[in-house]
Amino acid sequence: MCGIVGYVGGGPALPFIIEGLRRLEYRGYDSAGVAVLRNSHIEVRKKVGRLKALEAALDGVDGGSCLGIGHTRWATHGRPSDENAHPHCDCRGDIAVVHNGIIENFVFLKERLMGKGHRFASETDTEVIAHLVEEVYGERGDGDLVAAVRETAARLKGSYAFAVISRKHPNMIVAVRKESPLVVGLGESENYLASDIPAILGKTRRAYILNDGEVAVLTRDGVHISDIAGNPMSRDVFNIHWDAVAAEKGGYPHFMLKEIYEQPRAVRDTLSGRISDDLRVTLDDLGLDRDFMRSVGRVFVVACGTAYHAGLIGKYLIERMTRIPVEADLASEFRYRDPIIGCGDLLIVVSQSGETADTLAAVREARRRGVKTLAVTNVVGSTIARESDHVLYTWAGPEIAVASTKAYVTQVVALALLAAYLAQERGTAEGLKDFLGEIRGLPQKVAGALELDDAVKTLAGMYAPCKDIFFIGRGLDYAVAMEGQLKLKEISYIHAEAYAAGELKHGTLALITKGVPVIALATQPHLREKMLSNITEVRARDATVIGVVPKDSAEMEDIRAQCDVVLEIPPVHPLLAPAVGVVPLQLFAYYAAVERGCDVDKPRNLAKSVTVE
Repeated sequence: MCGIVGYVGGGPALPFIIEGLRRLEYRGYDSAGVAVLRNSHIEVRKKVGRLKALEAALDGVDGGSCLGIGHTRWATHGRPSDENAHPHCDCRGDIAVVHNGIIENFVFLKERLMGKGHRFASETDTEVIAHLVEEVYGERGDGDLVAAVRETAARLKGSYAFAVISRKHPNMIVAVRKESPLVVGLGESENYLASDIPAILGKTRRAYILNDGEVAVLTRDGVHISDIAGNPMSRDVFNIHWDAVAAEKGGYPHFMLKEIYEQPRAVRDTLSGRISDDLRVTLDDLGLDRDFMRSVGRVFVVACGTAYHAGLIGKYLIERMTRIPVEADLASEFRYRDPIIGCGDLLIVVSQSGETADTLAAVREARRRGVKTLAVTNVVGSTIARESDHVLYTWAGPEIAVASTKAYVTQVVALALLAAYLAQERGTAEGLKDFLGEIRGLPQKVAGALELDDAVKTLAGMYAPCKDIFFIGRGLDYAVAMEGQLKLKEISYIHAEAYAAGELKHGTLALITKGVPVIALATQPHLREKMLSNITEVRARDATVIGVVPKDSAEMEDIRAQCDVVLEIPPVHPLLAPAVGVVPLQLFAYYAAVERGCDVDKPRNLAKSVTVE
């Protein structure tokens, strides 16, 4: 997730901005930039790459400027480049803007602004904000920058936070929050703005935390907070007691837990702008050939590790919704089995980093054979994104912990969107609008699953000493069980295995003995009777059964009765249950690892991105 920093006061702005950006480097970024007011002129410097590249470009910029904003960018709209780096300016260079998040209606706004003569210099959605503030400010004619920013915010759709400075208002930063975090640091004759607390810790421990739909006006003399309509909002001072390391993690003890809790926001961002008001999937940014999508004969989904588990869910959804045959392959095996694949087929590769070596090799092999390729990835400008024909980005933001959580859930959501898009174009799915209505509510469902935190923490404390834990499920639940067992063993080092529940009789029951924990996922109503039979089998061997079932689901009542412990997730469309049912499994793995004293964010022998075979 991008980083925002701002300063207004009597001292030099630039040193604070650079130090603030450095404190936000942990969030991940591909470019950085600053805008400072210098001699009644806004000076902008920005560079692709690390902060040191930006610092090398700052020669000649006045370090004594008393107003400025800075930004570290994680690319979403537009590749990483100097032109796409923030800040962005209006046509005259009078206004500069930095922005986190996604503006869903930027294409519509950009076309209207270009029709009025505005000239754009980047591929980003952010630049629309600068030109729109310019347009509204000029239309108003009253010199009221704050009102112009409020009116601009009212015209934007999406999830965002942004900050504006103007040459004509040399003692003011105007900032707006909508679902993307912003904090205001309080100083003496100076005030600070940031997207996260670490950026301001070098200057102050006193802050205001902005709420959704609020506008903050910072001057050297004070801070005024209002809603979008201009109504004043009162705010208590938040006193920061975290140290710098804890602040990077938002007060969470580990990045993994922070990222688990970021999942509702990550899902919302991944869905942003991709489902229209009339419940149609809009993936125009992919540049897909609709005729090809309507005629594609087979789909291959290729990935590694956690991304492969998301790919298994994608296989199930595409087949169920489109009746296209789908094969799911581990990327490390794909090339070496000499797959029968050719023109008319579609290869979908899934990779958080976009740099996974085996997955990249699969892309190159498919393209060598003339196969259309589509990447599902989290990193704009990554090698896989560049070398694939089409890219569907997951807007999870940077993921610091080695064990993937929010990236996995957004991959599942992106593949669900892709399955729905294929079904929409081919006219093969009944009830598609109902499905899309349900998927729009997924952020709230994921947030509801997080309410199991205390119950799961207690459970993990009980079973952390175990040597073996088993996961079972059928259909989509089997794919989720595979992800659950991977999370548990990669960070807690407990031996864990996932089995298709119907395979228990084929050898696995030999491992089920008295007291062995078995986590049974049962979210698929059409498999209820079969799953009930499998749970009864492990109960007969005196296993301890922990059930994961939808809350208030009458058809799952028999299964609840057979479980020793029940974790109830929010009721959700069965095809979307993997994005919700995985949450308690992530929490279970996390708390078990903590109980065992493991290094949660950096498990032994593992790396975030596997760039060698």
